[in-house]
Amino acid sequence: MVSGPNDAQLRERAKKVIPNGMYGHQSTRLLPANFPQWFSRAEGAYLWDVDGNRYLDLMCGYGTNLFGYRDERVDEAVATQLAVADNMTGPSPLMVDLAEQFVSMVSHAEWAMFCKNGTDATTMAVTVARAETKRRHVIVAEYAYHGSAPWCTPIPAGVVPEQRAHISSCVYNDVDSLDEAVAAAGDDLAAVVVAPFKHDAFQDQALPDPDYARRARELCDVSGAMLIVDDVRAGLRVSKDCSWESLGVRPDMSTWGKTIGNGHPISALLGSESCRRGAGDIYATGSYWFSAGPMAAALETLRLVRETDYLEHTVALGKQLRIGLDDAAGRYGFSLHQSGPVQMPQIFFQGDDDFRLGFAWAEAMSAERVYVHPWHNMFFCDAMTSEDIDFALAAADRAFGVVGGTLDSIEPHPVVKTLVGGT
Repeated sequence: MVSGPNDAQLRERAKKVIPNGMYGHQSTRLLPANFPQWFSRAEGAYLWDVDGNRYLDLMCGYGTNLFGYRDERVDEAVATQLAVADNMTGPSPLMVDLAEQFVSMVSHAEWAMFCKNGTDATTMAVTVARAETKRRHVIVAEYAYHGSAPWCTPIPAGVVPEQRAHISSCVYNDVDSLDEAVAAAGDDLAAVVVAPFKHDAFQDQALPDPDYARRARELCDVSGAMLIVDDVRAGLRVSKDCSWESLGVRPDMSTWGKTIGNGHPISALLGSESCRRGAGDIYATGSYWFSAGPMAAALETLRLVRETDYLEHTVALGKQLRIGLDDAAGRYGFSLHQSGPVQMPQIFFQGDDDFRLGFAWAEAMSAERVYVHPWHNMFFCDAMTSEDIDFALAAADRAFGVVGGTLDSIEPHPVVKTLVGGT
């Protein structure tokens, strides 16, 4: 049973004109049955589905919402620019302003290029690395997500082997595994692509081991390969600089998206002098990559990043939720795995190998009008308040009670059961 009749009607209409009725990471195919597929509006920290139900949104648009949906400051900057122009035959001067702002904020950055999605940025980074080094091989961590292009998509239907012929993997935070992957690549190593911390789907998150990060930098320095930090998901959420700067490790390139326009469509590739030539040699473009409206959004978002305490605020909210959830779960005999940065939480039930408890709890939370995800990390935004977290914790307490009262009847999600091998 879906969230309401309007949602159900839209699903039926969509099946006729959209493959599977919906596709990609925002499809509800791998979510509980009562999750709404379609939404009508959003404001601050809240979403409304097409049946009028309001949800506290702990997904924040899969991480795009940093300062709140429809933040007046960001949207006013966009409206002002749109009154003049948006997508033109050439870019607005805002492009230079935005590049200057990024270069001034991100320690390793000496240049910037802009696009629309995280996949655009990561694919461009790999292309630049290959152009700079004149090599082919790229190392990624197993299970890491770097986008939906053929070289990195997690569901490779339609991908031919040649498109992944020069991609190999290592184990995140495992120095020996990284050493072995680099040795196997030999003189053909173009790049090592790393997530700022391990944030893979269906798995506990893990912060980066400083030794692993330093070794990645060392191996790239020795081999002449490019080190790329994919900060699309974590950028501006764990640091106002590149996420590995606190480890004393500066990449050759970093990729950014999601937060940088507070939901407006823009992403970025930032790089150092070590690969400026390669960045200048490649051909990369898109019809809407240079639109001025999203660049205005990004400029205002970066101003807010510099001038507000949003980061401290979201960390405080994350700590409040983490402590409160542990307390509430314990009252019903459950133990949780809560991993990763508190402002980007991953929440699992201990011993829940087929995710049946996590799915049941997420479904109960949805009924309480709090949107949580059963297998993807979540996010906080600056528009959330301590009172919002109290609301979420009260809902969680009731949801734990629902799950505890129906343990014998809970079945694993049929699609997820196949994916994770549950029984």
